[in-house]
Amino acid sequence: MRLSCQLLALLSGVILVLNAQANPILQTKGDFQDKFRQLDEDLPTANDYRNAAGEPGKAYWQQQVDYQIEASLDENLRRLSAKQVVTYHNNSPYGLKYLWLQLEQNRFKADSIGELTQTIDSVDADSARMGEVAAQINIHDLRRQQFLADTPMGYQLGKITDIKGTPLKYTVVGEQMRIDLPKPLAAGETMQFKLEYSFNILEEDAVDARSGFEHFPDDKRKNGNDIFMMAQWFPRLSAYSDYEAWHNKAFLGSGEFTLEFGDYDVKLTVPKDHIVASTGELQNLTSVLTQQQAKRLKQAETATKPVFIVSPDEALANESSTVSGHKTWHFKAENVRDFAWASSRKFIWDAKGYQQGGDTQAKVMAMSFYPKEGGELWQRYSTESVIHTMQVYSRFTFDYPYPTAISVNGPVGGMEYPMISFNGPRTIWHPEDDSRTYTLSEKQFLIGVVIHEVGHNYFPMIVNSDERQWTWMDEGLNSFLDGVASKEWDPKLDWGREAQDIIEYMKSDVQVPVMTQSDSVLKLGPNAYTKPAVALNILREVILGRELFDFAFKEYALRWENKRPTPADFFRTMEEASGVDLDWFFRGWFYTTDHVDISLDKIYKLRLDTLNPDIDFKRQRQDSLAKPSSYFSRSNQAEGKQAWVDKHPDNQDFHDKHDKFTATNQDRNDYQEMLAELEPWERQALKRAIKEDQNYYVLEFSNLGGLVMPLLLELSYEDGTVTKMNIPAEIWRKSPHHVSKLIITDKNKVLASVALDPNQETADVDRENNFYPRRIIQSRIEAFKDDKDDAKDSRDLMFDVNAELESPETKEFKK
Repeated sequence: MRLSCQLLALLSGVILVLNAQANPILQTKGDFQDKFRQLDEDLPTANDYRNAAGEPGKAYWQQQVDYQIEASLDENLRRLSAKQVVTYHNNSPYGLKYLWLQLEQNRFKADSIGELTQTIDSVDADSARMGEVAAQINIHDLRRQQFLADTPMGYQLGKITDIKGTPLKYTVVGEQMRIDLPKPLAAGETMQFKLEYSFNILEEDAVDARSGFEHFPDDKRKNGNDIFMMAQWFPRLSAYSDYEAWHNKAFLGSGEFTLEFGDYDVKLTVPKDHIVASTGELQNLTSVLTQQQAKRLKQAETATKPVFIVSPDEALANESSTVSGHKTWHFKAENVRDFAWASSRKFIWDAKGYQQGGDTQAKVMAMSFYPKEGGELWQRYSTESVIHTMQVYSRFTFDYPYPTAISVNGPVGGMEYPMISFNGPRTIWHPEDDSRTYTLSEKQFLIGVVIHEVGHNYFPMIVNSDERQWTWMDEGLNSFLDGVASKEWDPKLDWGREAQDIIEYMKSDVQVPVMTQSDSVLKLGPNAYTKPAVALNILREVILGRELFDFAFKEYALRWENKRPTPADFFRTMEEASGVDLDWFFRGWFYTTDHVDISLDKIYKLRLDTLNPDIDFKRQRQDSLAKPSSYFSRSNQAEGKQAWVDKHPDNQDFHDKHDKFTATNQDRNDYQEMLAELEPWERQALKRAIKEDQNYYVLEFSNLGGLVMPLLLELSYEDGTVTKMNIPAEIWRKSPHHVSKLIITDKNKVLASVALDPNQETADVDRENNFYPRRIIQSRIEAFKDDKDDAKDSRDLMFDVNAELESPETKEFKK
């Protein structure tokens, strides 16, 4: 019996704890939810490493890792071989017994966690019974499996030794490697080690990776040509931080990277006729460029428009090159967290110098590398988009700190690295006249993706957040700024990042909190990009205003330039620097799946009861006469029936000659006695209210979506005038479900209608309950043909058009 009671008590305690964890805001009595509970209760405790203001603390530290790399590209085998010397600076206050490295190329081995956990859409049971399961397999998934089955992937590791050549013990754990040190690396000490490695390069289009090669079989050269985009290509030290120690979560695909800053000295040996674009500054310009190319590069520094370093005609000639041999391109980069490069003989290369206007006054070389397939689209817009990005982003953050900013066209749709980004849009080839054109959508895509990927230099390449854990800290912040930059490029185009762009996701069942770890997010695009960007837009335009927001956002960027922030640092900085309590906002938008759906339920028009019978009784009589008479009275009147009192007027008394709204002396005496009991200030206030005779309206609101937001009201009056009223979100602080608001207007300002959030600024998912009186819902009826033959002809025509646009290899693959 004792044991049973103890067990029951234990289970009861567990249930209470679980309930408290599941609903930390809900209470045991009533249904009150504290939407304005302070976020600091949930954030990590401030300390000497990162303080309560959201800035680096007095004891802040971070590691540094320097690399010397020599790599060689085998174009025919599509294979990379390299060796590197790593210098690890232990700036932490702790001794380290081992080092962890990231081996991202192992992600594509058949037995990797990422590959083994790849899923496809569920099989439809009806289709399975009909033997149609094969039709459901995504053709891209099939090609991926075929490529990985045919090509051994992952690192082949060679020697791993200390700087003197003594072998080091190491253990490979999937996409990571632990190197055990002969003795602990003490705080403040530095050590060096060497390693050799090689791997087969991915075909990016087959595997949909963040790097790899793209093959061009139709180029006029034996075996065609390739563009190589090399990223995540060398074993890199994992980050080691004050808040997580080793960041050794495996790379699964969605979660990107968190790395240490360091200096790079990299030598890249490639085919002699290749052009290389890379992180860093070229050290041996005269060895790898012709005199003419070097001269053009110098001219580009002060040019008013991009200058060709390698012209389209020269690149086209290079495509059929038969030059043999190799040459080595030497690059150095200081204080960067990663290193990427691209190589091909197909590259056109243009450049233009950008003179920054900030504190540094440093010149940056904006450059683009692209094949003929990029065409006029890239020639017109790529390099100019690079410069536009730096102009806008630096205004919100800091001067661009690197000597180059590069955009490269290749198989990767969009990916970012220090000083270099990979971007995918191209022109459309018309074989009948060998011409190339581009659509408005491709133009917009190119400008948008260049802005976004070059913008990543700021977040997270410089403000060095952990992309694997909190994707929104780089994608969300960057998407917010790329929205600003895109609209400053051409506001007529629909760039997204507006409140209405997130509505469908906000009300969907596939939403997860923005703070969810990257690889667990169900819909990465709306979760990590659009929703945080929209949230920041609302914070800037609706909650804080531009002046306060821009000051706080810039303060965050300056505090964490070349450092490693966490979400808590961002939240605390934005609140501390703006001077506004934003815990309710960050909790709702980043920690919950609540959405905005505020309903304007009712509006009551009230009149002030003065208790003066000579005033109130007249109003009451007018209100009574305005009401329709009863059905009984109307029917009797229609039949000509006369009431008894009207038939016998000689028998009428005072009450028949006066209605119930006639003031008597007794009523007046009662009123005077009431006035005598009031304080002087109360009598004065009552007299003023009677004199002004204003209109009193009570607006009732319901919060149906759970996310508290300001009430943005547009008040329209019968005289045709319109006024705005913005009520802060704190109106919900005591009643998060339902609130009423009293609005007083001049007696001549009679309210006709009210619209809540009329300009769609808060991402309210249901606009139709935002209007009072309710409006007629506008929709469309679309005409359609019922002729099945016409419909079939339309489908056949569309197939023919699509077939004409397909490449020969795509047609062959479909066969």
